[in-house]
Amino acid sequence: MGKDSTQKPSRDTARLRERIDEIKRDAGAEAIAVAVRDVETSVEFDFESDRWFHAASTIKVPILVGVFGAVHAGELLPQSRLHVRNRFRSAADGSIFRVEPDRDANAAVHAALGKTMQVRELAFHMIATSSNLATNLLLDYVGLESMQRTFGELGLDEGIDLHRGVEDHRAFDDGVSNRVTAAGLARLLKLIAEERAFSRTLSREMLDILHAQEFNSGIPAPLPKRTRVAHKTGEISTIAHDAGVVYLHGRNPYVLVVLTEWDTGTSGRQQAVAKVSLAVYEFLTSDARSTDG
Repeated sequence: MGKDSTQKPSRDTARLRERIDEIKRDAGAEAIAVAVRDVETSVEFDFESDRWFHAASTIKVPILVGVFGAVHAGELLPQSRLHVRNRFRSAADGSIFRVEPDRDANAAVHAALGKTMQVRELAFHMIATSSNLATNLLLDYVGLESMQRTFGELGLDEGIDLHRGVEDHRAFDDGVSNRVTAAGLARLLKLIAEERAFSRTLSREMLDILHAQEFNSGIPAPLPKRTRVAHKTGEISTIAHDAGVVYLHGRNPYVLVVLTEWDTGTSGRQQAVAKVSLAVYEFLTSDARSTDG
């Protein structure tokens, strides 16, 4: 059974749980997990937040943290230039695999093959347009073990399982996958939101990259126009996730992670994520209105 609790029982959490259950039922989702961490009020809400999911592209947020961990350690600089290549070793057996251009959301990194790009540029493409080639280049350069050590040093070794690059089909076939829980991603994002991930400067640089996300049909979709969301989506045939930091006008941010699992071909997946986002927004802001009288 996944984690299903909240701090601050004075809030009407039962209604929020009922609403998430309703969204899950109406949309036909196999599973939904939600984690909320509100910096403004210290409220934490969890709905199946310890359930493991295939990470899809949300694993790129931990990889971003791993990259900036290397920056913090002085192993590279944001402006360091890396050789762009398309040749990686599978986590399964060491065989060579490549990221096919038609499996990447951004042609810019593929266009730079044989040239160099800055770490900062690759990190931007990894998050903003979810470039798989940029992701694998950064993971390969910094190293899986180095990133895992960084997670441990930050207290992020629960709820995040990073084992391989993306598009490593042989590893996937052998059961080697990247996994996350809503609670694990929320813990990581809260560190960034509170500017405690390495330093204020590096936390803000990561937030700037996350703010550049171009896929906004999930968490940001139902929120007021002045809202800014620093987030990362992840979607494959059976998965639709969104995880980010929500900046409403006039208050400190809150972290929201929504992980969902579906039968292949089910429609309305991002709409379900957006409905959960709206329910959480109403949960947090309606309480503020009633408190203010």
